Amino acid sequence: MITLNDFMLVSAMLFCLGLFIIVSKKNAIQILIGIELMLNAAILNLVAFGKYDRINNSGQMFALFAIVLAAATTAVALAIILNVYRRYKTINPDKINQLKD
Repeated sequence: MITLNDFMLVSAMLFCLGLFIIVSKKNAIQILIGIELMLNAAILNLVAFGKYDRINNSGQMFALFAIVLAAATTAVALAIILNVYRRYKTINPDKINQLKD
């Protein structure tokens, strides 16, 4: 039987891994992957709490809403990264020092 503590432990590990990736990587795509790992950790928490909330399954509804928002934000972030690459020929956030024309 998987307990709530197991879900919380896996979620904390995913969140820490995502945070480590965000802090340590110099590539915008890898930073986006780190953000997605952190979002998935939050979604896992929502599903875990929803599993133990037998009254109205609100955790699953919030998780579904968060998944849709995560997909939309990923699409927008990828579009931004592609436009930045087209303009500056790099996706290293440290080398992009001006965003205005």
